[in-house]
Parts: sequence; C-alpha cells; structure tokens
Amino acid sequence: MSETQAIFESEALELGSRTLSNRELLRALLRKPQFVLCTVLVLTFFLMAAVPRIFTATDPRFCELGKSQQGRAPGHPFGFDVQGCDYFANVIYGARPSVLVSVVASIGGFLIAAVLGLLAGYFPGFVDNLISRTADVLFSLPGLVALIVVLNSVPNRSIWIIVGVILLTSWPLGMRLMRSTVFSVRNREFVLAARSVGVPPLRILRKHVFPNAMAPLLATTTLGVGGLVGLEAILTFLGVGLQPPSISWGSQFGVAASYRDAPHLFIWPALFISTMTISFMIIGDSIRDALDPKLMR
Repeated sequence: MSETQAIFESEALELGSRTLSNRELLRALLRKPQFVLCTVLVLTFFLMAAVPRIFTATDPRFCELGKSQQGRAPGHPFGFDVQGCDYFANVIYGARPSVLVSVVASIGGFLIAAVLGLLAGYFPGFVDNLISRTADVLFSLPGLVALIVVLNSVPNRSIWIIVGVILLTSWPLGMRLMRSTVFSVRNREFVLAARSVGVPPLRILRKHVFPNAMAPLLATTTLGVGGLVGLEAILTFLGVGLQPPSISWGSQFGVAASYRDAPHLFIWPALFISTMTISFMIIGDSIRDALDPKLMR
C-alpha cells in the first residue's frame, strides 16, 4: 500500500469511527446498576457451568431411593429428585448445557450473520441474491417445528448437534439485519474515500464497514441469548434435546411434569432458567441503549 493510500485510509477510518470507543461504552454500561448486577449473575452461571465443584461437592448421580422426592434437608437445600439424588447438585450440574448452547449458538450465529450480511449488503447482484434467497428458504420453515423434525431424526443428540441445528435455522434473521445496516453504511463518505484510493473490498469490509454496522446485530444477539436458554430447555422437555444420562434444566422440567406432587422439582430449575434469561435480556437491553446514536449525543 502506498503512503498516499495509507493516509487517505486513515482519514477515512477516522471519519467512520465516530461511535463510542470501547472504554466509553464500558463506562456507560457500568453506570447502569442493573447491568452490573446481571453481569455478576451471568458470570456466576458461567462459573457454575465451568467448575460446578466450586458450588457443590456432592455427586449428582449418587442416589438413595429411600429419599425419593423428599423436600429440603440438612446439607440438601433443594431436596431430592425422584431417584433420591441431591437436587441442588443436579441443578448446579444442569447449568452447563444451557450455558454452552446459549453462548456458543449466540457467538456462532453472530459470526455467520455478520459475514453473510456483510457480503450480501456490500456486493449487490449475484452474491446478494444467492445469500438472500437461501435465507428466504429457511425463513419459510416454521422455526420450532423445523428444529423438532431435524433433531428427532438424529439418533445421538449431543450439545454440539443441538448448537449446529440452531445455527442452521437461526442465522437468516441476523443476516437480514446486518445486510440492511451495511446498505446504509456502504455509501458513506469514509467508505467512498477508501474505495476511491483503491483499498481492497475485503479490507474495506473489515476496517470500515463492519465496525460501523455491527452495533444493531450485536445488541440483538445479546438480547437473544436469553431466548436460547429457554429454547434448550423446551427442546429437552419435548424429548428432542439432550438425552440421558446428560443432566440439564430441560430434562429436570420433563421429569417434574410427571410428579406434580413434588413442586420443588419444578421450582428450582424454573428459577435458574428465569434468572439467567432475564439477566441476559437486561444486559442486551443495556448494550442496545448504550449503542443508540440518539443517546450518544
């Protein structure tokens, strides 16, 4: 790259960087008490999923049938499940599938939607038509029904299989959002300036378009993490999610539905799922507000 081209590109980048810096964004978020509280809760869930032994030393698969469905007891604050296993340990160990599915599917969905949305928005014509028509086909499929049909045809459903199927059916919405944002960015002065001095298209996308078009997709993705927590529980509850002997909040829901005389079997996983879902949604809401151009003035 020539010196003149480098100077023009740096000026173009400066024109396009009139958004919140990382430090300003963090400062704006930390001024929100609800964001701080929910971040602490989410980090606790992450730690619970990564190192459950920090929270309980009890083996979740050690069971005593004589204690089946009993309520709380000393050393067993959540009582026992239908097989007499410590329910607190089961709920703690059940966090891993929900956290993995929601976080990995969200990050993967963001990356797929961002890349395809960038290409579709910046290269009108064949590339845009190919990506958009593929998205239209997937949009025509009823989401939950498609997930159930596909997962029901898979004999061994692991966390990664579930994540893959969710990614297959969920990327079109994020791609459409990214594509529409790229349309509004691709003809701005800083992009035209970089294009006029011969900067390669992929470099323009990476250095100029993506940083200025990612905010809506980032906020929407963060808001959607909470929904994926509930989706994993629904799929497992319906019998097309994780299979035994996997422990998850969704499988605990499935068991609780058959034992309505033991309400603690339902209350504890429901409380954890609700707390994690609401926390992610509040974090996403806070990020969306911080990235809102109207609030940056």
